[in-house]
Amino acid sequence: MTSVVERLQGDTPVFSIEFFPPKDVADEAILWRAIRELEPYDPAYMSITYGAGGSSREGTIRSIARVATETTLVPMAHLTAVNHSVAELRNVIGWYAAVGVRNILALRGDPPGDPYGEWIPHPEGLCYAEELVELVRSLGDFCVGVSASPYGHPRSPDLDSDTKYLVRKLKAGADFAIAQLFFEPEIFLRLRDRVAAAGCDALVLPGIMPLTTLRTLQTTVKLSGAPAPKILLDRLEPLADDPKAFRAEGIDVVTELCERLIAEGVPDLHFYTFNRSKATSEVVGRLGLVPARA
Repeated sequence: MTSVVERLQGDTPVFSIEFFPPKDVADEAILWRAIRELEPYDPAYMSITYGAGGSSREGTIRSIARVATETTLVPMAHLTAVNHSVAELRNVIGWYAAVGVRNILALRGDPPGDPYGEWIPHPEGLCYAEELVELVRSLGDFCVGVSASPYGHPRSPDLDSDTKYLVRKLKAGADFAIAQLFFEPEIFLRLRDRVAAAGCDALVLPGIMPLTTLRTLQTTVKLSGAPAPKILLDRLEPLADDPKAFRAEGIDVVTELCERLIAEGVPDLHFYTFNRSKATSEVVGRLGLVPARA
């Protein structure tokens, strides 16, 4: 099985895609339509998220197994420590290995129901993402990723502390980090610089969400943990009552963001797809990241 890092070693930038597991048969059909539509674009890798406390564990395992066995895509499975004992985590990691998945994004995870609530570890589980990284690496030849917070994790007192914790995860055995959502390229580039200044040369990759609707903008604000900058709101808010114009401007905004990141040497753009293909395919097409055969 090809690793994420191997897929990022070329001379030209690439992109990757993220999906969430289906809740029912209808959702599964939507997911697989998006996967099949994006497969010809040859993303570097694809990932499927993992619900808090394992709430979507079976859907993630089933879907990632299908990707590994029925597509040409390189799969990466998410894994969180929420509400799991170490024994349960070992089992899930074993299931991933059994279906041929060797890339894992290791996350501590958010408290169920309230991402900003109190973190209560499982009595037989793990407290920190770095412990999960160490566990995954101890169980086989896995390529491991972790998450990064461009604006700093809400529980971190400052950016320096946040960077220290991120570097600890990377030095625990992670090969790369994927940054959560942000609005301005400088925010990501400063994160990358902080990691490098801390003496860590692991890859730091940006997470990107196409801004196609007012709802996706609001979702991005919520997930990033930071307010949208005025310059962005000035472009998008006047179009709130014109969905077509909002979508066109939103795609322009995201394309410009990606162009700046590519110009700064970012090797991979990781797109959150919401299990849809059209917006991501439009952006990567504009960026020239689509292979000729797609």
